[in-house]
Amino acid sequence: MPEALLQLKNICYSYHSLSVETPALCNVSFHINPGEFVAIVGPSGCGKSTLLSIIAGLLEPEEGTIQFHNPDGSLHYPKIGYMLQRDHLFEWRTVYQNAVLGLEIGKKMTKENTDRVLQLMKDYDLYKFKDKKPSELSGGMKQRAALIRTLALNPQLLLLDEPFSALDYQTRLMVSADICQIIRKSGKTALLITHDLSEAVSLADRVIILSRRPATVKIEVPIHLTLTEDSPLASRNAPEFQYYFNLLWEALSDEKNETTGR
Repeated sequence: MPEALLQLKNICYSYHSLSVETPALCNVSFHINPGEFVAIVGPSGCGKSTLLSIIAGLLEPEEGTIQFHNPDGSLHYPKIGYMLQRDHLFEWRTVYQNAVLGLEIGKKMTKENTDRVLQLMKDYDLYKFKDKKPSELSGGMKQRAALIRTLALNPQLLLLDEPFSALDYQTRLMVSADICQIIRKSGKTALLITHDLSEAVSLADRVIILSRRPATVKIEVPIHLTLTEDSPLASRNAPEFQYYFNLLWEALSDEKNETTGR
């Protein structure tokens, strides 16, 4: 078993105002292995996005530690790619100019890096649209462009904060499958926040269920599906799929019932 790329130990965080303290996370602990695709689900408002912000270094935990173990044995903070719910493409830039924005900002517009972006655009059917504006793309194509922009900097860890939630259901199925395969083909480690239990089961190697706020880890569910073909869409037809869906549903339903006092 490889050493975990990311290890969270007893992470706590609260939001503060002049009159009240609102606990968001309480003793959250879990790990992610290199190359693993992990999904996090939990009740609305339980602190899932707060957790991603802490992992990304945008917020500092009040208690607990975060440890990273890089492939070279060092403990420095890894390169992180953060993909949000919206694509946030700039309309005044072409699709290609949006894809290389991070490279421009980081002064990394080398031929090697730009060639990699162009290859990603060819691999995922965006190359012929590289000189178009975002408004000329479908919602699914915009999300692929946003992922290529995220991958352009070659991050070690991808944080995905409900990146498919703005899409209609059919597009969401197709784009989530496409993006999962892009991530797996690139060998990246990924952490996905989602409210969609079917999405979590079909995409992830392991699902972490958070309790209601202040969130803690309720259970972790390793996903093992019998597949005739290796794709997220095929995963939904696996004989074990319904079992895992029901397991997650029951865990979340327990949280709802505890909140309402049923």
